[in-house]
Amino acid sequence: MADRRDNSSTIYAPEMRVTQYDRVSSILIAGVIGLIVCVSALTATWLFNRPAQTSEPIPVELIEFPGGVEDGAIDETLLVESPEDPVPDASLEDVQLEEVEVEEIFESVTELADVSAEQMLRQYETDAQSSGNVGSREGSGRRALGADGGQSGLPREQRWYIQFASQKDLEVYAQQLEFFGIELGTIQADGTLVYLSNLTQNPPSIRKTTSGKNETRMYMTWQGGQLKAADQDLFRRAGIDVSVSRVLHFYPPRTEAMLAQLEHDYANRSATDIRRTYFVVDSTREGYEFRVSRQSYFR
Repeated sequence: MADRRDNSSTIYAPEMRVTQYDRVSSILIAGVIGLIVCVSALTATWLFNRPAQTSEPIPVELIEFPGGVEDGAIDETLLVESPEDPVPDASLEDVQLEEVEVEEIFESVTELADVSAEQMLRQYETDAQSSGNVGSREGSGRRALGADGGQSGLPREQRWYIQFASQKDLEVYAQQLEFFGIELGTIQADGTLVYLSNLTQNPPSIRKTTSGKNETRMYMTWQGGQLKAADQDLFRRAGIDVSVSRVLHFYPPRTEAMLAQLEHDYANRSATDIRRTYFVVDSTREGYEFRVSRQSYFR
């Protein structure tokens, strides 16, 4: 009789092995962990080596008001102490001073030479001399009549000196003015205020008004040099003769604020301490930019 065995009751020992799914999962988990470690290391390196953050000062627009109080005296003068006795009819006289004050050299020697030559010519033609009685005046020191507290220092249009291109480069000079949004203006004999814009065009754009009541922009004018003739050439392109008129430069608020920020950042000095700030115009890829070349101070 044959021996019949039931194969269905056979028990096998358990067997464990690594499947393809396990291999792929392990590789992905290891990659993610390695990526996290690399990002953490790079972040830590950046945090420890990044440059220190410098806080940019907020641009502050200074509004300068005349001084005085409401109950002040209308004819009041400053209290000025002088070693001389008070003289009612005191006037200027040529006096040899013991101290010699050294004036700071201007950026443009040519412009300074033009101004000096013009002053010497006037003195030679008129034979003007300074003469008078030496003396002094004393004030009481009381506050003057007015409604505002006042502020020391010079206003911007008196302490800012800006050097543009020379007269020979009229096109570059016009490009610089137009880039910064500066308009030229002049007052004609009939009282009309004429503005020039789009200065690179020939002729430039003309805008006229009969009143400057709404004009709040800062304006400046040339004290000497060759660029006064360049302004006349730009007006001549528009068919306007300004040979006997004064040409004004009107600065938009954004350009004025930019100049004030550059003035403050140059030496971190208060505007009340600054006597003069000299700006020059440099070329950049975007166009032009202002740069402070030097400053002088009251103390």
